[in-house]
Amino acid sequence: MQFEKDKGKWELISAAGKVSNERNVPEHIQKPPYYYKDMPAGNTLGTPEIKNEEQLNHMRSSGKLAAQILRECGKMAKIGITTDEIDDFAHQRIISENAYPSPLRYVGFPKSLCTSINNVACHGIPDDRPLADGDIINIDVTVYQNGCHGDCSETFLVGDVDERGRFLVDSTRDCLDKCIALCGPGVPFNEIGKYIQRYCQERDLESVAAFIGHGIGSYFHGPPEIYHYANEAPGRMQAGMTFTIEPILSLGCGDIGLLEDGWTAVSLDNSRSAQFEHTILITETGVEVLTNAV
Repeated sequence: MQFEKDKGKWELISAAGKVSNERNVPEHIQKPPYYYKDMPAGNTLGTPEIKNEEQLNHMRSSGKLAAQILRECGKMAKIGITTDEIDDFAHQRIISENAYPSPLRYVGFPKSLCTSINNVACHGIPDDRPLADGDIINIDVTVYQNGCHGDCSETFLVGDVDERGRFLVDSTRDCLDKCIALCGPGVPFNEIGKYIQRYCQERDLESVAAFIGHGIGSYFHGPPEIYHYANEAPGRMQAGMTFTIEPILSLGCGDIGLLEDGWTAVSLDNSRSAQFEHTILITETGVEVLTNAV
């Protein structure tokens, strides 16, 4: 039974499907350290790194590639296509560009991207479930190229999505765009979370607070932490910082639990959520989105 605010025709995800074997990465592809040995998740505490121009050029390249592949994956999100097929396409495209699919083996994640459908808030593992009419699916693409990660995601509509689902997706996209417009040198990081909370209150939505934006560069996750709810965390943006903003907005209460795979985060009240994400750079005069496809 769906949450009262989330009525409509869509399929509840209550269990993970069959996950295929790990895909091969050619020997010549540069790989992050966690490919070779089990490592904990990146530490997001501490002082954010100020990137130099060489690092920024590499980040622009990896960000653009991630955005291009995300756009191509989105075009595949049609009725009857499995998320494993999307993962296979993304994997082959990424390695064809001499890049590495960042999620693969990160803290043991088994696939090359994340695919989160309907009531799955985040970190859905691609599997053999065909996409159904009325699904909304977040596809999260991160690539590692020239020693730097580029990270972005978008929620796509599959077939005939009901009005509440379309409202959720449109609102989440709009929320991210407005968060990015707030950014610039000297702006407190917590302005992002404060804005998201106001935005949700105005639209009767909830932010899924369990997941945060993060610094990114040669590391997948690092400082600063970007909270997607009202907070008083210290710190201000400075030119040369790169980080993600990635709000997950829900039609329900925003609380999540994990399926047995230890990754797939689902809403506890069976409500749908949507997510959008960009990697951004703080410049001397404002902000630059590094994960634009154009």
